[in-house]
Amino acid sequence: MLTIIRRSQKRGNAHIQILYPGEGLPSGDTGLGTIGRIDQADIPGGTTIKMHPHVNDDILSYFRRGQVRHTDSAQVTALIGRQKLMLMKAGRVFYHEEKILEPLEGLQIFIRPRERDTEPVVSFSDLPQADSLNEWRLLASPTAATPLRFTSQTWIYDATLQAGQSLELPPLPQTGLTALLYVFQGALTVNAEVLQKGECVIIQDEAVTLATPGGAELVLFFTDPHSPYYDGGAFSGNQFKRG
Repeated sequence: MLTIIRRSQKRGNAHIQILYPGEGLPSGDTGLGTIGRIDQADIPGGTTIKMHPHVNDDILSYFRRGQVRHTDSAQVTALIGRQKLMLMKAGRVFYHEEKILEPLEGLQIFIRPRERDTEPVVSFSDLPQADSLNEWRLLASPTAATPLRFTSQTWIYDATLQAGQSLELPPLPQTGLTALLYVFQGALTVNAEVLQKGECVIIQDEAVTLATPGGAELVLFFTDPHSPYYDGGAFSGNQFKRG
């Protein structure tokens, strides 16, 4: 089954488009299993997002254009950009500040942790190449296969699909997973459906072929919706319950 989520179904403003991937589904949950929320950001350079808290959110910063200086309450400072990813596991509470040094475009991805109120920790991953051309690259997972590790059953990949190329989904890391495919840039055909920038599709128990006439940047999520996770995080939590 394919469930398409169009840009018109997202929330936000001119600088941040917010996707709650489960909002249109009958589950009564704004998230999709362990995937709580995805923000597509387009923020001018020179902007400072002042020190603010996160509670029980696992936040992957995936920035494709521009640089951000991250500073947090553990006295960690780092530059994050196209080839440096950051996973901030906020746990019980964690503060950070972001200074946008150049015009920024990217995703902030809010994943639900397995348990609440764990010890906060920040980790980084340096990518040897900016793009993974025409093949999937595993960015973060719950296993030692990646330096960025979630506590919940969540896997994230990316791929840059060049014009005229096609691609299939990677093998499932385990059985019983649901996929969410997000078009970060460009346009993509998924079987007979056409997705534009900022749109996505939920894929459950269906084979798909991905193709693009002009090129596309893709982010792929696998989640186990039946595995343990905490859905009360400040950003990743079920916003219907928090009403």
